[in-house]
Amino acid sequence: MDKLKDYLKKNGAVEVGFADISDVTPKKGLNQGVAFYITYPPEVILTIRDSPTRDYLNHYDWLNEKLDSLGELCKDYINDLGFRAYAQTTRNLGWDFGKDNSFELPHKTVATKAGLGWIGKSALFVTRKYGSALRLSSVLTDAPLDLDEPIEKSYCGECMQCRDTCPAGAVSGINWNVNLKRNDFYDDKKCRDYANDISLKHLGLDKLICGKCIYECPHTQKYLKKIKV
Repeated sequence: MDKLKDYLKKNGAVEVGFADISDVTPKKGLNQGVAFYITYPPEVILTIRDSPTRDYLNHYDWLNEKLDSLGELCKDYINDLGFRAYAQTTRNLGWDFGKDNSFELPHKTVATKAGLGWIGKSALFVTRKYGSALRLSSVLTDAPLDLDEPIEKSYCGECMQCRDTCPAGAVSGINWNVNLKRNDFYDDKKCRDYANDISLKHLGLDKLICGKCIYECPHTQKYLKKIKV
């Protein structure tokens, strides 16, 4: 199954990990997970320092479509080997996937269990190399995978940048760990209300697009320095 990682990267995934999800799987018998992500171009994230932009929104939509395509490719690859797989695409889960606690299995849960990164104080998925300038997807399967080492705690440490700059006041500053639920450290309602207001103001659209905490994350800033003059 190591070739699966190469296959997904060849088709556009930036990083891929394999996870044991037996304790959280919503699909009986599908106890392994494939998590993968694609990054935003640095120049796109640089535009959202103060407010969301059309360029950011367009890339947001494009990344979602690309991730759905990768999910289907992953599922088909696994099926062709004789195993079952379920792609957690927007087609299967709906566009409201992840907005509350009714979803099946968050991509971030699969990704932390696959060792790709951790969940930040802003409830965003964070990696050392790209910060939060990325979007995730996942596939559930019964295929025998060479599982990666899970990450079970935050590596944000004492950093409070996202808390101090969140215009919605949604970030408490508490570090995530696997025993916490999202609303134990982050107020999703405050975030959604603000994101909707700022999307209407700057994009003229009834969307939930902000991106401030993506931009402000110090790990994202390291990624952005690749193109800063």
